[in-house]
Amino acid sequence: MIEIPEQKIQSVRNDFPILSRSIYGKPLVYFDNAATTQKPNSVIDAISNYYRNDNANVHRGVHYLSQYATGAFEDVRKKVATFVNAPSPNEIIFTRGATEAINLLAWSYCEMFLHAGDDIIVSALDHHSNIVPWQAACERKGARLKVVPVTPEGQLNLEVLEQLMTERTKMVAISHISNTLGTINPIAEIIAMAHLKNIPVFVDGAQGLSHGPVDVQKLDCDFYAFSAHKMYGPMGIGGLYGKTSWLVEMPPYQLGGEMIDRVTFEKTTYNEIPYKFEAGTPNVADVMGLGAAIDYLNNLGWDFITSQENDLLKYATARLQEIDGITIVGTSAQKAAIISFLIEGIHFFDAGTILDHFGIAVRTGNHCTQPLMEVLGISGTLRASMAFYNTRAEIDMLVDAIHKVKTLFA
Repeated sequence: MIEIPEQKIQSVRNDFPILSRSIYGKPLVYFDNAATTQKPNSVIDAISNYYRNDNANVHRGVHYLSQYATGAFEDVRKKVATFVNAPSPNEIIFTRGATEAINLLAWSYCEMFLHAGDDIIVSALDHHSNIVPWQAACERKGARLKVVPVTPEGQLNLEVLEQLMTERTKMVAISHISNTLGTINPIAEIIAMAHLKNIPVFVDGAQGLSHGPVDVQKLDCDFYAFSAHKMYGPMGIGGLYGKTSWLVEMPPYQLGGEMIDRVTFEKTTYNEIPYKFEAGTPNVADVMGLGAAIDYLNNLGWDFITSQENDLLKYATARLQEIDGITIVGTSAQKAAIISFLIEGIHFFDAGTILDHFGIAVRTGNHCTQPLMEVLGISGTLRASMAFYNTRAEIDMLVDAIHKVKTLFA
């Protein structure tokens, strides 16, 4: 692990204007990065610049602005493909985010390949967005949803997963990183295991692309979804990577302009990929913001990002364990910088509300993982999720505030 100079971290923090604001007269300590990350100036400027200087619809006009916007839009698609090492930009579909990407896949893939008596496998660690669309597809097609159990430490039981996979399994849909426990799932091992049985694998990468490099070719995943706002980009944009062999067979998810080849009253034929899955006017401005976010992450470099986040995780875990009555929920050996915890005798909502008045933003509740909470026998947690712009000093502020919360409830 490389040692990060304090001046470097402060320089990075200066890129994020919101980090300089105060909450209730206290400096903002933002530990809700698993919900959404903050945005650097370059991302904000890219969005503003599009609307100020380049606003036009894409793929449709011969005039200069339309041609320029189209080129910039498609350049970002290429940038995303390079970022995840996709073989072709045509395998990148722009969506409103990971949730829409999963809904697209759960409808289009299952419409073609899922039949009565088949099954889809998800896990007990998954976000609701990677459960409900597959559940609905199974209900629609007369199929069954199977669930990989989780250990008390927050790790998937791969022996059970292997037993669950049969010739009737049409998809393994798994999270890259748990948004609640921070568990980094062994997706390469899972993909290899599934492919031995000719089962495709979808990876929910909503938490994946912000914490480390992703190489879809090396992983050999069939599909991978992401949201820009979890990786320092704007809300309302994300995407789905899919292998060409699957995408060309899948029917379109939405119908309308742009996704067509030829329309007559008798019959409509559809555009080639990826445009077949991108009906209507796209969110061009936020695609520009996504491109700027990728540039920002590339300029920072993964060595800096992973070293800083690993240091924060290790430091925060040690500091929280010093506090009497703290229970950390999720102790997998492989974790991202996400810590869920409970304070003995204090409801997580009450604790989170008081922490907020100290300027500290943490998440409280079930984190859109109600089935996981049921498995763990709890109703929710406090969650501190960290990013590379956070500091050890902010962790100390969180610890001091927890001591004050405990004093208030003593």
